[in-house]
Amino acid sequence: MSSSIQSSSEAALWATYEAALNGPSEGNPFVDVTLSAVFMQGDKQIKTTGFYDGDGVYRIRFLPETTGEWSFVTRSNAGALDGVQGKLDVAPAKADHHGPVRPANTFHYRHADGTRHVSMGTTAYAWTHQGGALEEQTLASLAKSPFNKIRMCVFPKHYRYNQNEPELYPYEMLSKGRSDWPGKPFEGWSFDFERFNPAFFQHLEQRINDLAAIGVEADLIVLHPYDRWGFSRMTPAQDDLYLRYLVARLSAFPNVWWSMANEYDFMASKSLDDWNRMIEVVSDSDPFDHLLSIHNGFAPFDYNHPKITHVSIQRQDTSRALEWRLAHGKPISDDECSYEGDIAEDWGNISGSEMVHRFWLGMVSGGYMTHGETYYNDSETLWWSKGGKLTGESPARIAFLKRIVEEGPDEGLDPLPHTGRYRIMAAGGLDHVKLPDLISPMPGEEDWVPARIFYATAGQPHRYYLSYFGGNQPRELNVAVPPNEQYSAELIDTWEMTQTPLADSVKRGDVLHFTPKPYQAVLLKRIDA
Repeated sequence: MSSSIQSSSEAALWATYEAALNGPSEGNPFVDVTLSAVFMQGDKQIKTTGFYDGDGVYRIRFLPETTGEWSFVTRSNAGALDGVQGKLDVAPAKADHHGPVRPANTFHYRHADGTRHVSMGTTAYAWTHQGGALEEQTLASLAKSPFNKIRMCVFPKHYRYNQNEPELYPYEMLSKGRSDWPGKPFEGWSFDFERFNPAFFQHLEQRINDLAAIGVEADLIVLHPYDRWGFSRMTPAQDDLYLRYLVARLSAFPNVWWSMANEYDFMASKSLDDWNRMIEVVSDSDPFDHLLSIHNGFAPFDYNHPKITHVSIQRQDTSRALEWRLAHGKPISDDECSYEGDIAEDWGNISGSEMVHRFWLGMVSGGYMTHGETYYNDSETLWWSKGGKLTGESPARIAFLKRIVEEGPDEGLDPLPHTGRYRIMAAGGLDHVKLPDLISPMPGEEDWVPARIFYATAGQPHRYYLSYFGGNQPRELNVAVPPNEQYSAELIDTWEMTQTPLADSVKRGDVLHFTPKPYQAVLLKRIDA
């Protein structure tokens, strides 16, 4: 006899629809019972995977991409779950429901409904493992911040400044005992890696929904090396079981991104073949085409992998975004350019001004950036790991940058030549760059030019030019816009967060004068189009 359906939500465009069914609880339902559903609308069919949620309850989830009536039917090796039919009438999207973020215009991001996504990320790896009060404080801080993406781990994290036990574990506990974690004995627990703890995943889902409510994408780190519980050293079969369960539970959440790993190359137990297999498992299991990437420690992954949607990279020199664009033809997210803070580790003690500089340089070089904060306090509640409060100087300036970019071209900022020069990182092995045919070069700069540039420019040709000077401090700028076009000009102080008009109208060959100071930018906007 088939189970009856209990729908826990009304169906709406880009909102998670869920149906619950009662089924067998004996044995190990996580591995013994298979459940899937096919959702149908006309000729369109989408297959989703169901999952066991404990206490004899199974769930199937769906993320509608069109309005109107859909029907579905389940398939299962358990009779009570097989052949169950249902219907849902998908209403228009609710306010602020824009659907998953996906690549757009080659190097940028848009939501499924076409809304532009200017990705400004932050990092709080283990914030969902800290308990109610601190997690609520993290959400409150995020709601007031400019950040619309947060990098966060599914599994708990073991590292300096983060050695507390989580309140929940992802697997059923077997016993408490002594274990070895790469040669370092510790008092720990052993787990049954074939029996999940539904309460752990229910809590994670609640926090992902909380992020959606404040407009923040959850960039979920699926695996990571900072582990004393054994989650990073599961067998390939256990890894695949986990990945399929995770995707079955979360793929219908609109604000999820898949990050296969944080610093994948620090996980000695996983080979490149393992990573390629796991990328395929996640991509093939996700019917809703969420963004998918993998983050490196030292060695960048092969981001030309066809299932990888964007580059998620760790590099301090954010100007290399142009190099990565040329190499991979995908959106660039420099997800770890070091952290604003004061801890001993060199990656965690750059100044707020340096963080802001790296954001600006990365953006005008054609990428998107992710922030982190590591200021020490007595409770060792560092934002980069546990969340809590943002106390640094960079978030307000990043908000200023975000506003400028959002008010800029709808297509996004693309790197452009300026006065015939453009910065290319010497570390990338490129000494010269040929001038693109975007604007006419100045006299004497018609061909190959040295890449020893004083500043970088981004925007859209014939409309918008944003030139950032970084640590240089010129007192004047030769206007090098295309001939016979008129532009307004303003000076931007990236630290003081000011925009000062320089001229109502300038043309090619004019010279702008201003007080020299580091970390300024000039914005030229077309006025005669």
